[in-house]
Amino acid sequence: MERRKIHIDVPLSEEDALCVKGLNQFFEPKDFSLIPNKHSGIDVLLRRVNIKELEKRVAAHDSASGILRRIFKEIRGIGSYGLQSGLRVYVDYNQERKVKDRAAKEKAREKHFYANGHPFRPKPADLPEDYKNKILCGDSLDILKKLPDNCVDLIFTSPPYNFGLDYDNEIQDDAFWKGYFDSLFAIFDQGIRVLKYGGRFIVNVQPLYSDYIPTHHIISNHFMKRKMIWKGEIIWEKNNYNCKYSAWGSWKSPSNPYLKGTWEFLEIYAKGSLKKEGDRGKIDISAEEFKRDVISRWSIAPERKMKEYGHPAMFPEKLVERVLKLFSYQDDIVLDPFNGAGTTTYVAQKLNRHFLGIDISKAYCESAKRRSHGILV
Repeated sequence: MERRKIHIDVPLSEEDALCVKGLNQFFEPKDFSLIPNKHSGIDVLLRRVNIKELEKRVAAHDSASGILRRIFKEIRGIGSYGLQSGLRVYVDYNQERKVKDRAAKEKAREKHFYANGHPFRPKPADLPEDYKNKILCGDSLDILKKLPDNCVDLIFTSPPYNFGLDYDNEIQDDAFWKGYFDSLFAIFDQGIRVLKYGGRFIVNVQPLYSDYIPTHHIISNHFMKRKMIWKGEIIWEKNNYNCKYSAWGSWKSPSNPYLKGTWEFLEIYAKGSLKKEGDRGKIDISAEEFKRDVISRWSIAPERKMKEYGHPAMFPEKLVERVLKLFSYQDDIVLDPFNGAGTTTYVAQKLNRHFLGIDISKAYCESAKRRSHGILV
């Protein structure tokens, strides 16, 4: 049994040895024991101990030399330990506790209960050739309605905050946001339909702090209502500390301080199954990349070439690269229904994925096409 060892190099008198022996009788040897070292001093073997009980016993049984107080001081000075049922635990305290019968318990409590009884069926279809490796200009809702069920492997997108809507002073906020989410969710529902069984739907979104709208929660609630499985959430830390506030809310007061984030979220959902079938020979993520990216906090600088592509809100290529390598295989079909200047489709092409990008803006589509053809790199 593993125990922590401390050596105290002090000479032991006969009285000291008797005190050490007496102290041992109050504790389980597997948890705490004092052993005179054959060369010099004493070895303390520690697994776990009630530090208050130890202090009480030391005070009652110490020798004139104070050997037990010296030992207690050494033990109390150990800063790395865990706590379990009132005991200080000195070994294996930072290891994940094992759950007995984990599989049975998970089955009993029903994982992703909100997605059980879903209507999805594992019957894939081919994406029509007219849509493969294309960037199409038009309304995503209209275009997606023309696609068959279960023909796309992964959807990665970042919806704009004003698509198809005119936000002016005559429109009430509640009417605006109802129209916005109704339009957005109609497109998302078509995306869910065309997504293959086991496919992933990933939405990059940031809460609207200034309007106090938790966009990421609203979107996640919709996916759950559609019985999509929440696979996880990635925090994209942009490290762009552009918090040069011109408005602080209630300055130095708890009345109403204004909060601002330097991160965005990637909400990740799976259709029907958490497992995505694929050819292991088409995996292109390295071991180091995998270990890095399964930790769901990604530190990636924002895109710095937005002026070059004429788009005010692009996500960076590195973000797309990490998403595609972690959640898709080569030759998979990647869809972005809000393709903008084409970062998703450009990176998909670079990583040997097929793609379909859709955007209503002709200017953005032209930029995305030029980028896809290698004119802007």
